[in-house]
Order: sequence, then structure tokens, then C-alpha cells
Amino acid sequence: MEMPIPDAGVLARKDRVVARLQGALPADAVIHDQAETRAYECDALTAYKCPPMVAVLPTTTQEVSDVLRICHEEGVPVVPRGSGTSLAGGALPTADCVILGVARMNDVLETDYENRTIKVQTGRTNLSVTGAVEENGFFYAPDPSSQLACAIAGNIAMNSGGAHCLKYGVTTNNLMGVTMVMMDGEVVEVGGGHMDSGGLDLLGLICGSEGQLGVVTEATLRILPKPEGARPVLMGFDDNEVAGACVSDIIKAGVLPVAIEFMDRLCIETCENFAHAGYPMCEALLIVEVEGSEAEIDHQLSLIMEIARRHNPVELRESKSAEESALIWLGRKSAFGAIGQINDYMCLDGTIPVSSLPFVLRRIGEMSKEYGLRVGNVFHAGDGNMHPLILFDANKPGDLELCEEFGAEVLKLCVEAGGCLTGEHGVGIEKRDLMTFQYAPEDLEAQMAVKDVFDPQWLLNPAKVFPLAVSEQRRSVAMAAE
Repeated sequence: MEMPIPDAGVLARKDRVVARLQGALPADAVIHDQAETRAYECDALTAYKCPPMVAVLPTTTQEVSDVLRICHEEGVPVVPRGSGTSLAGGALPTADCVILGVARMNDVLETDYENRTIKVQTGRTNLSVTGAVEENGFFYAPDPSSQLACAIAGNIAMNSGGAHCLKYGVTTNNLMGVTMVMMDGEVVEVGGGHMDSGGLDLLGLICGSEGQLGVVTEATLRILPKPEGARPVLMGFDDNEVAGACVSDIIKAGVLPVAIEFMDRLCIETCENFAHAGYPMCEALLIVEVEGSEAEIDHQLSLIMEIARRHNPVELRESKSAEESALIWLGRKSAFGAIGQINDYMCLDGTIPVSSLPFVLRRIGEMSKEYGLRVGNVFHAGDGNMHPLILFDANKPGDLELCEEFGAEVLKLCVEAGGCLTGEHGVGIEKRDLMTFQYAPEDLEAQMAVKDVFDPQWLLNPAKVFPLAVSEQRRSVAMAAE
């Protein structure tokens, strides 16, 4: 995936842009030394790197507005950045861009327990939102695996989910309002501390838009009372497809666990060595958690375990303590980091109907043998959000390209099975040229027409989401018309 070649005048105008940004922000908020900008040359998709022209770290919505107004006037592209944990290259810079990082914007602005909302700056990390309210018996539901580090800004951009999204939904189901700065510096308010806004569903449009429409600086989020209790159960199977069929049967039975997580043998062994969670050594492992009162938990688990027994599990074990439950989830939450300790890998993100799990898992196994690359499967099985981890050797010539080819075929498989290219990682640069596989030309045109309205010059987060040739042509036409 090649990034666009910077305009010939990039270096010539850099000094002017830096001077204007320094006039609008504190001195330490403008990073323009070439060596220092390398800290922003990639996100968690580290296979692709490109240092930005400048990086800025504002602390207020007004400062973000000033930055965007300057960049708009100068015709400089802007790449919004939360914590840089994107696995799809969503925050990858171009050489002529300004990285706008919101990491210093991490304050809690307002907490309303009576109406169950919290308003935060979007540089605040996911887990620290719960940290701000848990003493009062509340929590923030979306919990991506990177929740210790990922920012609310990125969660909104990619519509992130997490292990417990089966019951509580993803970011869009827990986002009530935003303050967003348009590319020309205009500040707009969408939604707020109430359930639904009248008129067009602009909030639904913004959530998941990957920084294409504006920069979200503040967010009003739904917080929920902590449940009385929760308990996971481990289900071990001797076959991936059987585990997939068990998931499908649980969902069909109308039981609603708070989470159903899937791990295959490679992930089980690696996570067990890392976290010592007490996982059974088998071909496939399900972590199924329910919550509520003790009576509710017992009732739900009895139904779920009855379904599991029909699939002849090699192990079926309830957690016996809060400490054991914490270890079980530590192992699952550590999966990506644990695999990273043993191998280079590319983490995919596709979504399929739950009923297609057995077929898709079988095909991934077959494709793994065809390509000669191992795959670790760990994902949110309850809503069909898959995260195959394709292992490769970054130092072996051609291995990355082979991995990318394999990954593209897996994502196409998801679409063919009735799903889509992404669940929570977004499109970024990783999947932009696969968009034509899922969408017809007129569908893509409709999406790009929306961007035309919000960002007429196509300066926000360039070279992402839409096929590169199409988006660069759109950008060139828009700039020429100015």
C-alpha cells in the first residue's frame, strides 16, 4: 500500500505552517523536528510508516478549531489521532499532513449520575472513563481489548466494541452527544445528555466515520450501574467448528450472555503461557459470561451449559471466585500482546452472521494450509466479529505481501458469508481497496458525497477508507475548484 507522494511545495510551505501553528498553540504543542515527528509515523499497523510534516497536541476545543482553521486556509491535510492504537492504519500520516493528536485532551468535564451520563474530552482512555465513575457504582460498557490505552476519540472514529458488546452494544449504542470541529474550524454540537435527538441521525453518521468528517473533541457517553454480579464459564472443545456451532445454538436459544469469546489452540496456549489463567488445553475455547443476581446467573448458566453439553465439550468449568474470573479475562484481554511476544502478525477484523461461524472457521483453516501461514483465531463470537491473527516473518522477503494477500481473501470470505469487511477496527488503509468488493460504485459515490458536504476540500484523514485512486482524484478535483 503506497501512500501519496507529497506535493512539490510541501517543504517550502512547512516553515509558514509551523509559524502559524506556533502562534496559535503553546510552544511544546507543535512538533516539527524531523526526528521527533517519527514518533507519529505509524499507528498499531506498524508495517506502514510515513512521518508527518508536523504534529500538534492541543488541549482544548478552541485550540483544535484554531489548528483546523489554519490548515484549511493553507490547504494542508489533517490526520486526527487518538492514542495511535488503530490496527487498520486509520491514523497513518501522509508526508504533507499535520497530525492532530488529542492525547492531552483527557479531562472529565461533567458527570450526571441521575441521568447516567458522563462528558469527557476524547483523548481520555476507554478504561479511565469507568475509572472515573466506578466508585459510585457505574461503568462504561464498550471494552475493546486495547481499553487500557485506546482513546475515546478512536473508539468513536471506528465504532469500537469489545468483549461485552453482545449485551451492551458498541460505541454507537453508548454515545449520546459530541462536540465536533469541522475542517474550517467551525465548532458544532450534535446530540447531548438525552436519549435521542430530533432530525437527521448525524450522531450515527459521525460514529464510525474514521475522521473523515470532523474532529470530535468532547463526547457525552452513557454510563450504567454495575451489575450485582457476573460469572464466566469455560467451554473446551476438540474442534473449532463444534465450538462455532455451540455459539450459534446459544444465540438461537434466545439466551443473552454478556459476552461470548472464542479462542483456538494457538491462542489458548499462548495466552495461558502469558497469563496463567488456567485455560484447558484443547482445540477451541469459549468464554461465556452472564451477569445479574446470583439466581439469574445460576439460571442463565444452567441453560447455556445444557446447550454446551449437546456438543460434547472436553471441559466445562464455571469460575468459582472473583480472582479466577479476573484471570480468565486477563488471558483473553492479553491475546494480542501475548501473540506479539512470539511472532509478527497481522490482526484482521471482519464480521459474519453467527450461523456462518463453523463454515468460515473451516475455510480459514483450509486457507492457512494453502498459504503456508499459521492463524490464531480470537474474537467476539457472540456478534460474529472475527479477529484472525495471521502470523508471518517481517524479516522474510515476500512474507508480508503473502500475509496481506491471505488477509484480503479472509475479508472477502466474510463478505461472501453475508458479513462485512470490518466490525470495529475500521477500514483505514488496510481495507480501502477492498471496499469495491463490498460496495457497488453507486454506494461508494453516495458515501463520498457525504464527505463532500462535511469536508469539501478532502483534507481530513486523506488516503483512508475509499479506494486510493478514487479518493485522490476526488481530492485533486476539490482542491482545483478552490
